[in-house]
Amino acid sequence: MANPYVNTIPEAGGTSHASLQGKTVLLTGIGQSGDPSMWGNGAATARILCANGARVFGCDLDLSRAQATRKRVQAEGGVCEVIACDVTDSSQVEDFVRRGKEWGGGRVDILVNNVGMSEKGGPAEMDERTWDRQMDVNLKSVYLLCHSVLPIMEEQGSGVVVNVSSVAGLRYIGKPQVAYAATKAAVLQFTRATAVMYAPKGVRMNAVVPGLMHTPLLGMLADKYAGGDLEGFVKTRDAQVPTGKMGTSFDVANTTAWLCSDASKYVTGTEIVVDGAIVQSTGRV
Repeated sequence: MANPYVNTIPEAGGTSHASLQGKTVLLTGIGQSGDPSMWGNGAATARILCANGARVFGCDLDLSRAQATRKRVQAEGGVCEVIACDVTDSSQVEDFVRRGKEWGGGRVDILVNNVGMSEKGGPAEMDERTWDRQMDVNLKSVYLLCHSVLPIMEEQGSGVVVNVSSVAGLRYIGKPQVAYAATKAAVLQFTRATAVMYAPKGVRMNAVVPGLMHTPLLGMLADKYAGGDLEGFVKTRDAQVPTGKMGTSFDVANTTAWLCSDASKYVTGTEIVVDGAIVQSTGRV
């Protein structure tokens, strides 16, 4: 029986990916902090995938945040379950994948690696612990999830992986965040190389590359980079985008959904930049 709630979410923008119906999705970073009236990238991705009939098994380091997303998605008729997981810990990742596969009836059709963190600092100022933490959260997590999920997809003969990177991995975007930039660039090359290796096995892997996005995290970023001036920070970021406005989490989510669907069945080993033309701009951001 078709899900009566499919494509009734306004932010789905009229998208209709019938191939996502009934697919089991593992999604990391499904929770969010900040403004609870907004949707973070992970939460928005869960919402859009469920609006297209997928079944989402998500995780977050903070269980209460994951549960908040589950409640919002389920209220709209989505099928969603969540657990707590530190995606930098191999044993917890293995447990997340095992439980997600069981919940999905023995399959993992889609994996979305969505977690990320950014801390200020160049290589001379940043301490080793801060560097290592970002390496683990932004890059090691992608490896650990793929390490557990790719054998399952290979055995199935099919599967899709979407890794969330950042334009910071493509160019300097005006903030001293060298570890974040380095890890997000590494995610792109991890995606390209792995996609080539798994293309003959029926598994696709691509990356979504968000630019400056208006998400619930803006308040925290304003504290880090703008002395807590959220209004001024938003205006500055809007002005840095050639289109005049930041994107939203649903721009990321809808791109992710397309990459997860059969509409992109011949797309693998590449990235889609969702940035309002920042990367192609000649101006300093």
